[in-house]
Amino acid sequence: MSNEAPGMIYRHLGRTGLKVSALSYGAWVTFGNQIGVPQAKKLMQQCWDGGINFFDNAEVYADGKAEEVMGAAIKELGWKRSDYVISTKIFWGGKGVNDKGLSRKHIIEGIKASLKRLQLDYVDLIFCHRPDTTTPIEETVRAMNFVIDQGWAFYWGTSEWTAQQITEAWAIADRLNLIGPAMEQPEYSLLERKKVEVDYAPLYKKVGLGLTTWSPLASGMLTGKYAKDHVPADSRLALEMYKGLKEKKLIEANLDRVDKLKPIAKELDCTLAQLALAWCLKNSDVSTVITGATKPEQIKDNFGALNVVPMLTPEVLEKIEEAVGTKPDAFAVYR
Repeated sequence: MSNEAPGMIYRHLGRTGLKVSALSYGAWVTFGNQIGVPQAKKLMQQCWDGGINFFDNAEVYADGKAEEVMGAAIKELGWKRSDYVISTKIFWGGKGVNDKGLSRKHIIEGIKASLKRLQLDYVDLIFCHRPDTTTPIEETVRAMNFVIDQGWAFYWGTSEWTAQQITEAWAIADRLNLIGPAMEQPEYSLLERKKVEVDYAPLYKKVGLGLTTWSPLASGMLTGKYAKDHVPADSRLALEMYKGLKEKKLIEANLDRVDKLKPIAKELDCTLAQLALAWCLKNSDVSTVITGATKPEQIKDNFGALNVVPMLTPEVLEKIEEAVGTKPDAFAVYR
């Protein structure tokens, strides 16, 4: 039985024929670290019931445990394979000298290991989790095409690559009559915008880059649950492994921006998180916004963002810009 839900928006992934739910669900931080199979199964079913068809993962998440948890949950849920879209990302696969990076060896061994952990014959999307400056891009392009030719993945893309690196990958693919990267997975939120809004701007029309954006709530900053001296014990920024993230995000300027957004959310009768998610969804270059959640009420709240999108009129968007003051200056970048 298909999980297509009336309230969900489905968008093409860039220029591909693949349709993904505008809201998707990712395993980063949570699967394998904070939650196991029973809870993952419950949360994924809730996502599914609301129309989410895209679930994101990576070989590095919880050292492979995130893929194992997701794979076991999917097997128990018994969904029809053509109804859901799974991604994984390859770069950090282990401690061995060839267990990381984007060499042909690691891409092929990495995807095989991921498929084993996920208990799947193929993933729909495979991402290069970061650029690898020590491997020629041509080697990576050829290896990703081999993965597609083998049927281990249907589309390949990049994550946090520069516009120049993506352009180079496409030039190589065109020269060799191969498939170029169809999608990119960048960080994107009201607090992190330059790459999506300025750097990639020429690529949307040129190569039809589809975006699967991550951290729309800036690691929870845009939920309003953090204060300068208050970090909830069960939150992401309370985890020791994300100490660096806490230092980067939990700064006075960001807390001030959050405070200025609160009256706008109140005016629209939505939560701060819903406002932040809806703002990301409003960008037509974004194919899907990857959300994370450890609790059912968080998923329910995330779904509410779909109702907020139509409320983001030019006037409301202008208010948001005034509140956060994070709009990147395209001219300053290229001057």
